[in-house]
Amino acid sequence: MTQVIDLAKRLMAAPSITPATGSVFDAMEAMLAPLGFEVTRFMRGDGEEGTPEAPVENLFAIRRGPEGSKHFAFAGHLDVVPPGGGWASEPFEPEERGDLLYGRGAVDMKGAIACMVDAVAQVPADAGTISFIITGDEEGPALHGTRAIIDYMAAEGITPDLCLVGEPTSVNRLGDMMKIGRRGSVNIWLEVEGTQGHVAYPHLADNPIPKLVAMLAELDALVLDEGTDWFQPSNLEITDLEVGNPAHNVIPERATARISIRFNDCHSGASLTEQIAAIARKHGGTALPIVSGEPFLTPPGQFSDIIHAAVKAETGVEPEPSTTGGTSDARFLRAVCPVIEFGLCNATMHKRDEAVAMADLSTLSRIYTRIARDALAR
Repeated sequence: MTQVIDLAKRLMAAPSITPATGSVFDAMEAMLAPLGFEVTRFMRGDGEEGTPEAPVENLFAIRRGPEGSKHFAFAGHLDVVPPGGGWASEPFEPEERGDLLYGRGAVDMKGAIACMVDAVAQVPADAGTISFIITGDEEGPALHGTRAIIDYMAAEGITPDLCLVGEPTSVNRLGDMMKIGRRGSVNIWLEVEGTQGHVAYPHLADNPIPKLVAMLAELDALVLDEGTDWFQPSNLEITDLEVGNPAHNVIPERATARISIRFNDCHSGASLTEQIAAIARKHGGTALPIVSGEPFLTPPGQFSDIIHAAVKAETGVEPEPSTTGGTSDARFLRAVCPVIEFGLCNATMHKRDEAVAMADLSTLSRIYTRIARDALAR
């Protein structure tokens, strides 16, 4: 247990608020190089700090097995969300209290990455090829993170057979859930233009608010689908509404709103965008979409069986295959190879006093070792 806890502490002690660069990647490289990994680090993004185009650091590491052997990839992110205030200890000074290790990134997801590193040390180099796909931009815009590494891999002709993402998927205890898919996500900005005027002379103005309200009422009433065998129903939520009119006697010239849709594999980002745009036009408005990710599903089969067997062997728990929750970088990796997410308990992720049970780190390392060995042996 001491080894994996030390690895976790080294990563957690390197501040890496998204987008992460620098010292946390130094720590990661220093862990992997002695294990025989060829480490490549690069930056992508050329915008100013604080913008979606800000530079992001990425790391791809590979330890090649014999010619023709299987290739298993671990994937994850070293960036973390801002810690905020009110912590009982310093968020970037990992601290053991009782049986827990506290610090930002303990479960999301530096703890899991430490387990991955500890695990591959137990896998013989001649068992097959193992790689690490590690970004500094998962918690942020995710424009120059995993997608950039995928571009690098494609240019180098590197394609894993299977990929495990170490997101914190467990709910009540380690091992009780793995994610075999995720819903897609699209945010759409809606706008209706009107004509400004005095409220006493409405015939000389064109109020955009009733049109936007009618549009939102129609959107709110939509039933996108009833769900599928593996996915819950898609849901559309109104997340913002703004007019910005400080005057009580003025009809405004513009009204805007934003909706967010989490959607299953009955839809695509493009099909939903077209559907919403048609409703917006019907009410005299426009729709500007940003698709964050498409839905994906790795149907139960050999890969999920490997994970199930490893988890049960180490914990006695049978993980539930699930597609619930938000998005992750698996939405990009799904285009490369079959991908499943499995990791630590998610109860404290993104929260003040984020913490991981140290025993879980040890157990997860053993689970990851079993998964990697079995995946390479198939």
